[in-house]
Amino acid sequence: MFGIAGEADVPEVVALVESAYRGEASRAGWTTEADYLDGQRTDPEAVREVVTDPDSLLLTVRNEGRLVSCCHLRRSPESDGTLAAHFGMFAVSPGLQGAGVGRRVLAEAETRARRDWGAARMVMQVVSVRPELIAWYERRGFRLTGERLPFPYGDERFGVPRRPDLEFVVLVKPLS
Repeated sequence: MFGIAGEADVPEVVALVESAYRGEASRAGWTTEADYLDGQRTDPEAVREVVTDPDSLLLTVRNEGRLVSCCHLRRSPESDGTLAAHFGMFAVSPGLQGAGVGRRVLAEAETRARRDWGAARMVMQVVSVRPELIAWYERRGFRLTGERLPFPYGDERFGVPRRPDLEFVVLVKPLS
């Protein structure tokens, strides 16, 4: 069920991520960003960078050969000497959202970060205008840190904002 993406998987990963977050297809699920962001969510270059980075892995889930979910983990040392796993590019096929796939993928990502890397915590960023998504992560043990990061306005690699108040909130979950 779980695998690690390679360069051959890049087009399929891009298509999955786009379908989960942008455009009309994303409205079939609950993770859509189509109401506040237009444009792309990712591109082949960004995904290729992830799958070739030795400090990253792109976890995948296939069902009958079709990619149905993915997430990116990147390990990084923290200032206190511990290791953190940064979690992102999390996508579940819109038709499968709400069926428990996301919970299983998140649990597997946490297990791999702790077991394979010795990560002490998982860190993620969520667009602040997504209270229902933030609440979903909080129910899974993540906590808001109070840190806010600016949205990269003007960099269309991350989308074209439809509103002026976008920013990221940072969430953390201990993995020990």
